[in-house]
Amino acid sequence: MLAQTPPPPKDVPQKIDLNPGSALERVDSWLDGFMRLLPNLIVALVLFAILWFVARLVKSIVHKQFDRHDRENLGEVLGGLLKWMILVVGFLLCATIVIPSLKPGDLIAGLGVSSVAIGFAFKDILQNWLAGLLILLRQPFQVNDQISVNGHEGTVERIETRATIIKTYDGQRIVVPNSDIYTNAVLVRTAHEKRRSEYDIGIGYGDDVERACEVIRKTLLSVEGVESDPEPEALPWDLAASWVTVRGRWWTDSRRTNVSHTHSRVIMAVKKALDEAKIDMPYDTRVHLFHDQTESEDGVRGSQREGWPAPESEKTKPRWKAQAEVQAAQFRKPEGE
Repeated sequence: MLAQTPPPPKDVPQKIDLNPGSALERVDSWLDGFMRLLPNLIVALVLFAILWFVARLVKSIVHKQFDRHDRENLGEVLGGLLKWMILVVGFLLCATIVIPSLKPGDLIAGLGVSSVAIGFAFKDILQNWLAGLLILLRQPFQVNDQISVNGHEGTVERIETRATIIKTYDGQRIVVPNSDIYTNAVLVRTAHEKRRSEYDIGIGYGDDVERACEVIRKTLLSVEGVESDPEPEALPWDLAASWVTVRGRWWTDSRRTNVSHTHSRVIMAVKKALDEAKIDMPYDTRVHLFHDQTESEDGVRGSQREGWPAPESEKTKPRWKAQAEVQAAQFRKPEGE
């Protein structure tokens, strides 16, 4: 016959009750429950450890497969995604093993409701992560490409799940959120192997335009770094106030360093070639005309001189003096007239 457990003592108001037997009974019930769950807990831990190694193995395999196709960043993102998916599924399985009364369907439903709140709280993070995944999948640009976005320009160092790391030409680092890159226009300067550059050169109106264009074109063709296919061009482009504009256009390697250095060599070579050919490169010429804007004829259409000096035979007078003479003539006018 089983012994009956004595009922707990009644609580006495305004008195601290110390009952070691009750505390030991509570601890004993916890230990009994733990011992009953211990086999399930051991199985769950072993299963989670196995799934942990499987998740790491899957991530490593995916990373290596994409690395062979020069898609290291995409392999890292997809490998990490698969790893966490396996771990989440493993956690659900282990939870059902430890607590058999727990139903995975109820747990998933609870996670679905809470995911709405989590989505609002981490909206920006999720948006950047999804944008980064789409960038890696569609590849509008790659690592080591030189891009310009939102006024920032430089070389792409790394494409992460949250942001794209760009190194500027002067050695600084810019962290651009992937959502900004995906929703704005991006100029990929190294999308093609060659890039065209241009520069305007002014020659005098008295010089032969065709000869000047030929001198510039041959000079461009001889400069180091200028591609011969397509050939450089020198085109008459504008009739400016003080010179005739000739636009030189040439192709170089699309990397920023090659473009800048070739541009410098082109300017130096064209200057020397035009000097040797005795072709003038005139300064900006302007004419400033000064005159007394208080003249009596100033502002009178057909009589004002528009800034040109008065002829020697013409004597101008200030407006105040002309008005005074008119008033004096009216004062001297006879009353009968």
